[in-house]
Amino acid sequence: MQELDTQNKLLMLFILDKFDLPITDNALVEMVTGKNDWLPHLDCQLAIGDLVDTNFVYQSYQDGHRYYSITPNGRQCVSHFYHNIPQSLQREISEYIKKNRMNMRRNQEYFRHYTKNPDGTYTVTLKIIDPYQTTLDLKIIVSSEQSAKQAYTKWTEKAARTYHWLHEELLNEDN
Repeated sequence: MQELDTQNKLLMLFILDKFDLPITDNALVEMVTGKNDWLPHLDCQLAIGDLVDTNFVYQSYQDGHRYYSITPNGRQCVSHFYHNIPQSLQREISEYIKKNRMNMRRNQEYFRHYTKNPDGTYTVTLKIIDPYQTTLDLKIIVSSEQSAKQAYTKWTEKAARTYHWLHEELLNEDN
C-alpha cells in the first residue's frame, strides 16, 4: 500500500513537472482521472494533498480557484525517481500534455459566464485569469441570449487579441 501511494505521488509530480504551469484543481483531476484514467479520483486527491503537505507541490488560490504547481523540491524528487514510472506511461503523459497543454491553459485562463438580468437582458462576464491575479475583468450587457452565447463561445479564441487591443487603445501614448 505504501509503495502504491509513493508511486501515485511520483506520477502526480511527473505530470505537474511536464505541465510546467500552475493548473487548477479541476483541470488536474479531470486530466488525471477523467480523460486518461491514470489514477482513481480518490488516489489523485490524496496524492495531491500529501504533496502539498510535504512542500513538493505549491497550492495557491485566485478568483475562487485552487491552483497547483510543482516546487523546486518536487522537481528534484522527480529528477531522481522518474525512472520508477514505466516508460510507456511517461510517453503517454508527455504526449497528452504536449498535445493538450495550450487548450487546457486557455480553458483555465479565459473565464466566461453569462446570466439573465431581471429586465430580460444578459450580463456576460469575460475574464483573463492567471494563477496570481485577474488580468482583465470585463462585463458586457447584451440584449439577447443569442448574443450572450456568441460572446461566451468566442471568448477563448479572441481573449488574447481583445486584451492586446484594449491595452494598446487605452495605454498607448500615440493614440
